Amino acid sequence: MTTQAHATGRRAVKAVIPAAGLATRFLPATKAVPKELLPVVDRPVLQYIVEEAAAAGITDVLLVTGRGKTSMVDHFDRRPDVEARLEEKGDKARLAAVRRTSELADIYTCRQGEPLGLGHAVGVAASHIGDNAFAVLLGDEFVDEEQPLLPAMLELQARTGGIVLAFIEVAPEETGRYGIASVKPSEFGEDIVEVTGLVEKPSAAEAPSNLAVVGRYILPATIFEAINNTKPGSGGEIQLTDAMAQLLADGTPVHGIVYRGHRYDTGMPLGYLQAVVEIAVKRPDLGAEFGQWLSEFVAKQAKNAGGAQG
Repeated sequence: MTTQAHATGRRAVKAVIPAAGLATRFLPATKAVPKELLPVVDRPVLQYIVEEAAAAGITDVLLVTGRGKTSMVDHFDRRPDVEARLEEKGDKARLAAVRRTSELADIYTCRQGEPLGLGHAVGVAASHIGDNAFAVLLGDEFVDEEQPLLPAMLELQARTGGIVLAFIEVAPEETGRYGIASVKPSEFGEDIVEVTGLVEKPSAAEAPSNLAVVGRYILPATIFEAINNTKPGSGGEIQLTDAMAQLLADGTPVHGIVYRGHRYDTGMPLGYLQAVVEIAVKRPDLGAEFGQWLSEFVAKQAKNAGGAQG
């Protein structure tokens, strides 16, 4: 394949959220309720992600869904009956919150017939995305709204025309859980690196850096051809990492932004529970009372543990 010129200058305005997985770690809760709709206080995980996209100027969101996931789309529909009831009660705050879900962005959906990997999930979005760059937001993580990540990623992709990844710094013993990048300094400023290679889940001894890829990508439309040319990897799945590595080898520029803000990872039960607690403590309507209760609860647990040991 010959290297093609990279289109620059146009900022991505569409996003793809792959959300067809079975979420076995949360069973039986996710047998009938999609993991993406599990509530973090009073908003589902998916709403936080769509709000993150909307705040960055993304107005078109495609949900890649699977069997039993139609309720995700329903969440962003209007509910005139609920709105009328809230209006009758004079509950303006909840009325605004309910209406807001349908005003965040235009929500579309397509089906991934089988969960054949992240690369495959992104590939089924090709006809919706067309020839423009676009964002991919994984459906189980989001960042603190006061420390956004997407705007800088979108701007960088518009300048380079290539791939832009998001990184966090991890401890050496954690590299085996992530894709790890080999990098060199970039001309674009602090906390921006040029990516020279990607290694999937290396040991601490084999990891080329401590920069781990997390679930935000800005991709050029050429990724779709690379996905079509990518053979199934481990587990018979088509990996997005393999398709990106092919574009990198063909000369597509790949950059990464090292994120220093707070990231909520709800993909595992522990991370989900941590996100619920962290966001509840920050809430102006709940934080003070909940924080006081939490402090008392933790102190009581420590006291009980100390007594049991004595």
